[in-house]
Amino acid sequence: MQISEALTKKIMETSYLTAINADRYRVIMRYFYEEYEKIHYWLNKEDVFDMMLKTGLFPDYTLNQCQLDLQALLEWGNLTATQDSAKATTYQEFKNKKFRYQLSEYTVEIERLTLRLESLEVEGASLQPSLIERIHRQILALPSLIEKSDEEAAESWTALNQDFIRLNRNYQDYIRTLNSAHAEEMMKTEQFLMFKDQLLMYLRTFVKTLQEHALGLEETMQNLPETTMESLFAKVVRYEQSIPRIEKKTTDDQILENCRGRWRSLKLWFVGENGDSEITRLYDSTNEIIRRMTRYAQQISERYTQGASRVEDYRHLAQVFLQCTTLNEAHNLSAMVFGPEKMLHLKGLPDRATDSIDSGVYDEVPCYFDLDSRSRKARPKSSRLPHPDYQLERQLQRMAVEEQQRQRRESLRVLIQERSIDFAALPVISAAVRKILLSWLSRGLNSSSHRGRTEEGVYFHVNLENASQSCVLRCEDGCFVMPHFILEMEGDY
Repeated sequence: MQISEALTKKIMETSYLTAINADRYRVIMRYFYEEYEKIHYWLNKEDVFDMMLKTGLFPDYTLNQCQLDLQALLEWGNLTATQDSAKATTYQEFKNKKFRYQLSEYTVEIERLTLRLESLEVEGASLQPSLIERIHRQILALPSLIEKSDEEAAESWTALNQDFIRLNRNYQDYIRTLNSAHAEEMMKTEQFLMFKDQLLMYLRTFVKTLQEHALGLEETMQNLPETTMESLFAKVVRYEQSIPRIEKKTTDDQILENCRGRWRSLKLWFVGENGDSEITRLYDSTNEIIRRMTRYAQQISERYTQGASRVEDYRHLAQVFLQCTTLNEAHNLSAMVFGPEKMLHLKGLPDRATDSIDSGVYDEVPCYFDLDSRSRKARPKSSRLPHPDYQLERQLQRMAVEEQQRQRRESLRVLIQERSIDFAALPVISAAVRKILLSWLSRGLNSSSHRGRTEEGVYFHVNLENASQSCVLRCEDGCFVMPHFILEMEGDY
C-alpha cells in the first residue's frame, strides 16, 4: 500500500453529514443532487430558499439562514460558486455579488453513496447461481481475448470484475442476514415452516451450482499461463490510457498493478491457498445454514405434534379415571399409568437369562451376594501377599521391542542404495516404514541446513535438486504423490 498525502488528509466534504445543522445541509445537498441528475447544474440562493420552505420542515427558515448554509457548504468544498453578473443592471446589484452554486465532484459521489446506504435494506441481498456460471464462462474465454482488440478485451475484463464484485458482496450480505439474531429468532417460530421448503430449495440450488462449477473454475484458473494474463493486462492498460481524461492520468504501472491485484483476489476466492478458499467457506456456511434450518423445522414440528398428542392423551386418561368406581381402582390405574410413588430399585443384578419383556421379577433365577458387616469392630482381616516378580515379563517385553527395532532397521537398510534413499525409486513399502521416512524428511526440511539425524544417530541431508518434480510413493495402503526428494546418508546405517 502506498501512503500518500491524499490518503492521510481529512475529507472536509463529508462534514455536512455530521454537522450540527446536518438536517438542513442534507436536504440542501439532496436538492442539488436531484437537480444535477436532471442536468440542471447551477442554482441560485432563491431556488434553495423556496425549496426549503416547500418541504414544510423548516417553517422559520429565513433567506439569511439560507445564505449562511450555502456559505458553510461552500467552505467545506461541497459547492462551487460563480458570480452571476449577467443580470446586474446597477452598481449596487453588482457589488452584492449574486452567486450561482453547483455541486462539486466529491459531493456528487458522496450523495450517490448516501443513496445506496439508504436503500441497502430495501434492496436486500441474494444468492445468484447465474453469477457463478457467468464468471466460469468469462474465465474460460480469457485466453481468446488475446486475439481481440484492446477495447473488447478491456470490456470483457471489466465485466468479469463487476460480476465478481456482485457475487462477493451479495453472498456476504445474504449469509450475514441468515446468521443475524433476527433470523435466528424467526427460525424458532411456527411461521418459519410456511416458507422453509422454498428457502431450503433456494439454498440447495445455489450449493448444487457451487459443486458443478467450483472444481472447473479452480482447474481453469490454475492452468492459465501467466504470460496469457500479462498479455491481457497489457491490452487493458493500452485501452485505459487511450481514453482522454481531464483529471489526473494514472500511470501504466498503477493500472497494471490494479489488474494483477484483482486477478490475485479472483484466484484467492476460487482457488485459495493450501485448499482454503472463499468458495469452500461459502459452501460450508451454506451447508451449515441448511442443517440449522432443518433442525429448527424438525424441533418446531415435534413440539407441535407432541403438544397435540398429549392433549388427546390427557383427555383420554381423564375419561378412563372417570370410569373408576372406587378409590382403590383409581390408585391401581395411577400406578399403572404414572408408576408407583415409592418404587424399589434393584442394583447389582447379574445379566438376565432372557430379554423377553413378558418375563417378570419372580421368573428370574435367584442370585446370592455375600454381605460384609458394616460394624467398625468386625473388620475383615487383610492377608499379606509377597510382591509379584515381573522380571520375566519385562525381559520378554524388552526382547520383543528390540526385535521390532531390528526388523525396522533391516527394512530401512534395504531401501538405502549407495548411501541414499530416492523416494522415486522405492519399492512398495509398509505404512510403518513410510511413517519413519516421512518423519526423517520432515526433520531435514525443518532445518535451515536441510540436515537431520535418525534415531540411531546417523546424519543425513535432503537433496532438493528435483523437488520441483513430483513422484509417486507406493505403499501397501495406497499411493502417495509427493515432491521428488532424495535423502543422502552421511554414514552407515
